[in-house]
Amino acid sequence: MMSGNGFTLNAEQRAALQTSMVILKRNYKFSRVLFWGKILGIKNDYFIAQGVGDDELSSKKCLYSFNCMDWHLLPPATEAMTAEVAVAAKGRFVGDPSHEYEHTEIQHHSEGDETLEEVVTVKVNEEKRLAVTIYTIDKEVAVVPRGAYIKSPHGTVQINNSFKGLSPSEAAKLSNYYHFSEPRTLKTKSILEMADLNPCIDFLNPLSEDSPKGSWSVQSEQGGRVCVIRSLQWLGLTFYHVPATPQHGYIYMGHGLKNLDLAFML
Repeated sequence: MMSGNGFTLNAEQRAALQTSMVILKRNYKFSRVLFWGKILGIKNDYFIAQGVGDDELSSKKCLYSFNCMDWHLLPPATEAMTAEVAVAAKGRFVGDPSHEYEHTEIQHHSEGDETLEEVVTVKVNEEKRLAVTIYTIDKEVAVVPRGAYIKSPHGTVQINNSFKGLSPSEAAKLSNYYHFSEPRTLKTKSILEMADLNPCIDFLNPLSEDSPKGSWSVQSEQGGRVCVIRSLQWLGLTFYHVPATPQHGYIYMGHGLKNLDLAFML
């Protein structure tokens, strides 16, 4: 469905994933396990799997592998970890989880009439960088079609079993696709805007409200049989949906670097 971006898995990798992900689901007691994608490194590539618990939105755990068979659990991304990675980690991924990124800066402190210099060194390993990158990509560009998930009265997010897919005309509109992450601007809408929304399915932010405009590419492929959406902010993120069916999903295959030139491309 998404091989149009040029990145695919070979037969050996697909066979290994089909076996190992069943074992992952049993060992970690996940409700389901998804193949999230691949982050390309200089020495090795990271294959990423995501295990889902009771809540489809909040209870996720990420694992990485080099051979699609042996999996290692990633630590959850925290605010402190994200800040360290933003300061220290630069350039492409190496492909070694123990590789350390280091950033040194001189900070000036005033004590009375004197100005003191302090050398501050921030160190972060690649495993933490990997966890933060996956968390950030999911937060900013994970995509689901409208109605694919429902929010229960208890607040948990579940798969909507009655979802039959978007119609071909609906599938062509960016407003019918949502960010699959905690909503950021939904609470700021007026009462008039909220009147047309169904709280069970419209609890996420639509892609059409993203800034800057034009950060998504919507295309119809395979003779109009598949709707494909690509992110221009995180190059390598591809989402697909087969209209009139519940089939949908997204995958990331890229270098794990945000496209900072997007503003100049639009």
